[in-house]
Amino acid sequence: MQHPPKADRRRTLTRLCALLAIPVLPASAEPGRPLIDVWKSPTCGCCKDWIRHLEAHGFMVRAHDDGNTDARARLGMPLRYGSCHTASVGGYAIEGHVPAREVRRLLRERPQAVGLAVPAMPIGSPGMDGPEYGGRRDPYEVLLVQRDGRSAVYQAYP
Repeated sequence: MQHPPKADRRRTLTRLCALLAIPVLPASAEPGRPLIDVWKSPTCGCCKDWIRHLEAHGFMVRAHDDGNTDARARLGMPLRYGSCHTASVGGYAIEGHVPAREVRRLLRERPQAVGLAVPAMPIGSPGMDGPEYGGRRDPYEVLLVQRDGRSAVYQAYP
């Protein structure tokens, strides 16, 4: 007996779950496509732009339209590194407009750390680089945040 392709099976299962009112979440990480949860404000445009940046670079994103402060605390990211959104991927916290390239590097290198942060909202960072900024780019640093709250520069963007 021949089974339908995996995509058809998932589509059928999704329809069945919709009929039964069972929520369907994205599949857990596919090889090469890590699943990243993002907590953000439902009205924040730069958060949506950062999510598009992640998706364009191969991440599967599950967005939550509230709980940013709670997620930051739960994941152990100190408030002083805060930004407008908090994410979780592969056991790490990601705070703010961290480039997808550095998230992938973090997942590859697996350092002992809380995660990465780009504090505040620097213009020119992913999600803060749209046409409304007129091509302006401020220098910024991606910080590797340690469990004791200290940080070190993981990557500088001059």
